[in-house]
Amino acid sequence: MKGLTSAEAAERLKQCGPNRLQPATQRAVLWQFLAHFKNPLVLVLLAASGISALTGDVTGALIIGAIVVMSVTLDFVQAYRAGRAAEQLALKVAVTATVLRDGHPRELPVTELVPGDVVMLSAGNLVPADARVLEADDFFVNQAQLTGEPYPVEKKAQQASHHPASPASPQAWALEAVDAVFMGSSVVSGSAQVLIGRTGGATSLGQIAVSLAEKAPPTAFEIGTRHFGMLIMRLTLMLVLFTLLVNVALHRSLLESFLFAVALAVGLTPELLPMVVSVTLTRGALRMAALKVIVKRPSAIQDMGAMDVLCTDKTGTLTEARIRLERHVDADGQDDPHVLELAYLNSYFESGLKSPLDDAILAHQEIDVSGWRKVDEVPFDFERRRVSVLVERSGARRLVVKGAPEDIVRLCTHYQDSSDATAVLDAAARVRINALFDSLGEEGFRVLGIAWRDVPIDHPHAVVSDESELVFAGFAAFLDPPKASAAAALKALAASGVAVKIVTGDNERVTRHVCTQLGVAIDGVLTGTDVAAMNDDALRARVEAVNLFCRVNPSQKNRIILALKARGHVVGYLGDGINDAPSLHTADVGISVDGAVDVAKQAAAMILLENDLMVLHKGILEGRRTFGNVMKYIMMATSSNFGNMFSMAAATLFLPFLPMLPLQILLNNLMYDVSEITLPMDNVDAEDLAQPKRWDMGFIRNFMLTIGPISSMFDFLTFYLLISLFSANETLFRTGWFVESIATQVLVIFVIRTRRNPLRSHPTRWLVLTSLGVVLSAMILPFSPLAPYLGFTALPLSFFGVLMPLLVSYLFAVEGGKQWFYRRLMRS
Repeated sequence: MKGLTSAEAAERLKQCGPNRLQPATQRAVLWQFLAHFKNPLVLVLLAASGISALTGDVTGALIIGAIVVMSVTLDFVQAYRAGRAAEQLALKVAVTATVLRDGHPRELPVTELVPGDVVMLSAGNLVPADARVLEADDFFVNQAQLTGEPYPVEKKAQQASHHPASPASPQAWALEAVDAVFMGSSVVSGSAQVLIGRTGGATSLGQIAVSLAEKAPPTAFEIGTRHFGMLIMRLTLMLVLFTLLVNVALHRSLLESFLFAVALAVGLTPELLPMVVSVTLTRGALRMAALKVIVKRPSAIQDMGAMDVLCTDKTGTLTEARIRLERHVDADGQDDPHVLELAYLNSYFESGLKSPLDDAILAHQEIDVSGWRKVDEVPFDFERRRVSVLVERSGARRLVVKGAPEDIVRLCTHYQDSSDATAVLDAAARVRINALFDSLGEEGFRVLGIAWRDVPIDHPHAVVSDESELVFAGFAAFLDPPKASAAAALKALAASGVAVKIVTGDNERVTRHVCTQLGVAIDGVLTGTDVAAMNDDALRARVEAVNLFCRVNPSQKNRIILALKARGHVVGYLGDGINDAPSLHTADVGISVDGAVDVAKQAAAMILLENDLMVLHKGILEGRRTFGNVMKYIMMATSSNFGNMFSMAAATLFLPFLPMLPLQILLNNLMYDVSEITLPMDNVDAEDLAQPKRWDMGFIRNFMLTIGPISSMFDFLTFYLLISLFSANETLFRTGWFVESIATQVLVIFVIRTRRNPLRSHPTRWLVLTSLGVVLSAMILPFSPLAPYLGFTALPLSFFGVLMPLLVSYLFAVEGGKQWFYRRLMRS
């Protein structure tokens, strides 16, 4: 098969569309922009603006409309840029497939596959679309996503005459069809060439995509955002109703009172929060990309910052993953070339995904296998933990088995001694062999058991039941040295409040040896056998105190993660193999590496371009930095901003006029938003990066109740000074308070953004420039030609002489309130 030409593929891509379950309909930029007007408050404001125009206030209506459009545009531009940046990052880790195009194999994104493409699959690949098998070699797939059956099934090519139905018929695409593979399945072992028949929504998976496309459970970050939104909504509704009722009771203009109440609602609503969150997360994703961490799901950045437990395998993260075969010993512990030959035969003829141990065996010494012929294979799986190959030479057939030493020894009834004689494996021999295995483990060797069994020449296939009454040949022992950077990374993670738990399929002695070399204290150990004997409640009780889990299979890894989550931990899982996919999906933060199999990369939320825990540690700190900047905006919105709006609502009780015109409130809100655009780029103090960070609605509420009243107190003081010192009329009062309100709202960011003394925590230059620029603009506005249209008048210079000490006093008062709040928080 030569596959399609590029021209044929391009034509079919136009006809069939991208190979996605639900093709993303990319709306035109104009429609994306207009979608931002769906905010109910924005619609109410536009309606109110239209009513104003009809009642004769055309200038006011135009200004309100312009301010609303500017706010929406600000939000849209930032969100659009964030979305584009996220798309570019996602392309870096897009799942690809090896496709025959123009007669040559090419790596292409799976979205570009079309019916008629010939795709080459091997162990670890995801099946990219529904396809017919053309050629197969011990090809086993897991299609549990469609059938619910966790066991791999073998797929084979069939002659056309044996097909039960034409490829177009529903019977031909039945899940049990032996020559059909389906999108979403994963290749467990072997290799195959397949012909794509159905793509995208036409696949079996696409036809049930409605149920599969249900939103994933909300993350901790999304739940926190929702709770915060509800808090603000309740406060807003309360203040708006209060203001509306007061104005109606005082017989003020109904339209103006309504506009004032709506503008107050806009001022109270942190409408910039979605933009701040998306921009902050995207900026965090870009910074993490520079640190060699690609983020597939931006909200996972915050989950990374909240992570307090990391579960990781040993190989490749704590060790170099440069495994060398060091010894091949018989039952007496003597080096034996026959053990190496058997291990080499097994690894050479194994068609599944070759492990680093297989690579080490094949690289150790080349052995002539030309006289041998492979007959069949029982592929590796993570429950049996072994692989068997049936080979033939000179009219004799032999089953060669390689796998976990405990299981191999258990299946043997005989053993081969130093003289190559076969003896019965009695109790004394078992004790001796197990002692040899333990001593190799204590020396830091990873060990595989090697066994064999001769079968009759007419034995047609290898099946699992053949793996019995074996002859034990010996052990293959490997060394994988610890990483030089791992010890420092583990200390850094511990210092950052992240507990590392090693979850490995390797045995306890080898893992203990590596931990000793890295200086890791072992708090407790559980083996796969221990975990299997526990129910979920018992596991939850033990999992906290254990940091070493050995000889665990994929389902046990999953149980361990669920038990940790049930204890209230935010759990990260680092894995790169087929067996890691369930755990990557279950964890709060699934982390894989660039060289991982497709299944693992698909399940992960983040991809490390370097398999190094120090890179991961930097990513955790970036997650905390991102969350810290989101929290700064929230603390601003719930303290000074809320205080100002509360003051405005309260002022309607004793002022004979509205304290600020609706369009002035909107302008105030717009200028405040502009000052916060650069907040996602701000620096975060080291102490805020030291420990995991989570949403805490009690903290936010209490901070608001501490700082908000200080803001309101200074607002009332401003009211008093404007009336008593400056005998302010309506226009002067509104102008003076507008300037004071902007100045206090914006400048307080320099106090609130840090727990430290503000002079000892340095904001970014851009935050300083935007904040000071907005305050300066607010002070100049009353003297500009725009002033009459905005309802402003020139302020007396003496006002600024009063404003400056007022501002300084306010900032000192907020700093005092902040320090008192954090001291009380520490005591509690």
